[in-house]
Amino acid sequence: MPVFQYKAVTPAGEVLEGAMDSATRNGVIERLRDMGYTPIRAVEAGAADAVAGQARRSASPALFRRGVTQDEIGVVTREIATLLNAGLPLDRSLEILVGLAETERVAEVLRKVRNDVRGGASLSKALDSQGGVFSRFYVNMVRAGEAGGALAEVLARLAEFMERSKELRESVKSALIYPTILLLVAIASVTILLAVVVPQFEPIFEQSGKALPFVTEMVLGAGAVMRAWWWAFVLGSVALVFIVSKRLESPEAKFAWDRRVLGAPVLGDLAAKVETARLARTLGTLLKNGVSLVNALSIARETMGNTYMAAGLAEVGRELKTGRGFAKPMMETRRFPAFAVHMIQVGEETGRLDQMLLDVADVYDKEVARAVKRSLALLEPAMILFLTFVVGAVILSILAAMLSIYDLPI
Repeated sequence: MPVFQYKAVTPAGEVLEGAMDSATRNGVIERLRDMGYTPIRAVEAGAADAVAGQARRSASPALFRRGVTQDEIGVVTREIATLLNAGLPLDRSLEILVGLAETERVAEVLRKVRNDVRGGASLSKALDSQGGVFSRFYVNMVRAGEAGGALAEVLARLAEFMERSKELRESVKSALIYPTILLLVAIASVTILLAVVVPQFEPIFEQSGKALPFVTEMVLGAGAVMRAWWWAFVLGSVALVFIVSKRLESPEAKFAWDRRVLGAPVLGDLAAKVETARLARTLGTLLKNGVSLVNALSIARETMGNTYMAAGLAEVGRELKTGRGFAKPMMETRRFPAFAVHMIQVGEETGRLDQMLLDVADVYDKEVARAVKRSLALLEPAMILFLTFVVGAVILSILAAMLSIYDLPI
């Protein structure tokens, strides 16, 4: 039976650490609650060792130290919500989390937030003063929770939002692992064929003194160029990536690129669904916690990665201020999926816009997963066929040359 290392808080606010046998993590959590404790963290022994190793690495010199990640902020958010729901005051909850922080950078940020709160600042103001560690969306959600007197509930929703966003990112990343490996294998295979295998046949062809087929001459030439100018290919690739990345830092170039991406046959549909899911979940979460639609649109626009769709949302915000509503201007931009806009229109008409936006986010999260699977179903065989064609062409060119040398019929 697996062993889980846990951290929990007693009713008196003391932190307990220990290990417990259980078939599942939820079993540990339930047993801790039955004992009257508030569970903060329960990690299987092997995973706990990995987390501890990460914590040791974070103690390295500042030159190699990374900032606080969104995943770490999501974990901290869930833990604060848990402690507040258990009845602990905010400053005591932050004090406990400083001691539980897995990295020094997280502990440092939490320590600053705790000190600001103890100095009389609100949590939202303390978070906003951390130099961009917490996004505007995050700070406004906390501010809305403070204004409504439901900070613990809002933090729990915020943690759920971040967990769902992480799941969406991870599903896309996981789906891209195999095609990426396949692409690297294809590049490596072609490089080895042209730079190592093909040159082995050159002495045979030279000794024969016969004219080689045109295809063979092309393959031999490509191999010679690759061996002589490989460094130029490497430098050129690096320079191309650098130039493109610098070019995309320009707002005009980024806007044009994002617009072309949305118009791409397969990638465009997937990118639109990813952005729509993120937008709907952000808006729905903000509206559900009391943020006005106008302010929510302004905040949500900053979370969007596609500047072309973000510009469309800015137009919607301007139209909304004139009293034209939300869904109709959104439809007129023609930058958002029609199905999502129709669902939003229904929510607007029935007075359930916040819940409908969250439903749209759920629908498009599933659509993204399906779209990724469909895209990969087309991409993987296409890459395999391309690799087969290239390798086959190289082999056939060598075979044709060998047959011509020995005057064998092809």
